[in-house]
Order: sequence, then C-alpha cells, then structure tokens
Amino acid sequence: MKKFLNTLFVTTQGAYLNKDGEAVVVNVDHEVKLRLPIHALGGIVCFGNVICSPFLMHHCAQNNVLISFLSEHGRFLARVHGPESGNVLLRREQYRRADDPQESARIAKAVVAGKTANCRSVLQRAVRDYGEDGQMANVAGAARELAASIHFAGKAQSLDELRGLEGDASRIYFGVFDHLIRTQKADFSFKERSRRPPLDNINALLSFVYTLLVHDCEAALAAVGLDAQVGFLHRDRPGRPSLALDLMEEFRPFFADRLVLSLVNLKQVQGDGFRKTESGAVEMTDDTRKAVLVAYQKRRK
Repeated sequence: MKKFLNTLFVTTQGAYLNKDGEAVVVNVDHEVKLRLPIHALGGIVCFGNVICSPFLMHHCAQNNVLISFLSEHGRFLARVHGPESGNVLLRREQYRRADDPQESARIAKAVVAGKTANCRSVLQRAVRDYGEDGQMANVAGAARELAASIHFAGKAQSLDELRGLEGDASRIYFGVFDHLIRTQKADFSFKERSRRPPLDNINALLSFVYTLLVHDCEAALAAVGLDAQVGFLHRDRPGRPSLALDLMEEFRPFFADRLVLSLVNLKQVQGDGFRKTESGAVEMTDDTRKAVLVAYQKRRK
C-alpha cells in the first residue's frame, strides 16, 4: 500500500531549514519552529527567501523528497532532487513510447478524455447543487457539449486532433466557469483564463494551486522512476515537466478547480487578500496564501 506523505510548505521569509539526524528542522531568527521526521515528508516547497542547508538537500535527495523553490508569490524558480530512482528499463520504454506518434496519441487520448470527463463532472455537480436557474441552464448545456467532446476524443487518431479537442473542451468549460462562483462576485468574477501573470483574483488562485499540483505530480513521478520531462500530450520543451503536466490534467477540474471554488464560495478567502502590482499582475497576501496552503493540504489528504 502506498502511503501518501505530507508536503512541507515554508512561507516565512528568512526561514532556514537544516538537517538534524533524521529530521528536517525549520529555524526562524535562530529559534526552532518545527521539527519533522524525513520519512513523513513527500516534498518541501519554499516560498521566497527561504534557505536550505546543503546537508539537508543531500538528505532529501537520498530519501526521494523533492524540494521546490518558488518566488514569494508562487512563481516557480528551481527544484532539487536526487538521482533518478526506479528501473532504467522503465524510462527507456517511456522514451520509446514518447517517440512513437501512435503510442503517444493512445496515451494522450486517455489524458484528454479523463480531463474532459472530470470537467463535465464539476459542471454536473454544480447543476445538482444549485438547480437549473438561468445560469445553471448554460452550465448544463456546457456539460452536454463536453459529453460530445469525450466521444470525439475516443475516436481521435493524432496528437494534433487531440490537442484541438482538448482546447475546445477547455473553452467550453471555462466559458461557464463564472457561473460556478456563487458568492463575492464583485471580487471574484471570471472572464477568461490568464496566466504569466494572472490578471484577476480567480486566476491568481488557479495558477497558485496548479503550481502546487505540478510539484506533487513531479514528486509522484520521481518516486516511481519516470522522467517528468518526457510527456505525451505535452511534448518536450527545455525546462518543462511535460509528463507532470500530462498527469495533472485529470486532477485540475475536480481537485484544483473545485478547491478554488470552495475557497471563494465558502468565503475562506476575501477580495482584500489580493493586490495588483504596477505590471497588472494580481498577487495574494501572506495570510491568503497560507489559507490556500492549509486548504490544499486538507484537500490533498
């Protein structure tokens, strides 16, 4: 049985992480704030000015604990991981299949169908929860369109065709996403997906949670010896964890998107927990980011 491990999120600026025996120790202003056994951790995510000792990084690498460094506001900077684990024959087979257009399309077909089915489930749940009022009628219609998208994905023969279907399904899904936001509409309206940078509060939440999800997917792939850089739907690009992006596609709707919707609809985050920079990017405050991290960890468990 696979034991699902915790991720340690460190957001306190100036924190210093070091190794003490078999434990990870978090120090702030030369005072020990937290001590966790390494075997209880699946990953460490450091935000902003957080420092890890070389001995801790080596210890984490030996124990397959992935360390990710993000900017204070969640932009990916770098990661530290140890030697590839697992069987090299597994990775050789992964590379062979990635080089085979038909095999890549077969695997990508499952990714697209799974993501689209989960998008449809999110919409159907909203219709059940809120009834078919004027807005929910549009949501129900989008769910029916996604059912057709799933059917066409099952018949697709090429990666280009699948990418077109995936893009169309995303357009349908996000076209009614604003109807799923039932409270705080003045602060959390959704018009379209924006990233790098996110231009509104909802997109800031989505991008942040997606970043956390990529970290978990990369850690899971590393644990079984697969190469996170070599994907099937997402093709090779230097520095891009293509297989992790493939893996997370199915988790986006029911895990990440529903988490964001719950945070807003249950008023666990507020509009004053966001700020707009001079460049137009929207960032979360420290308190909001911590609230999201706590909710993410609870949902993950």
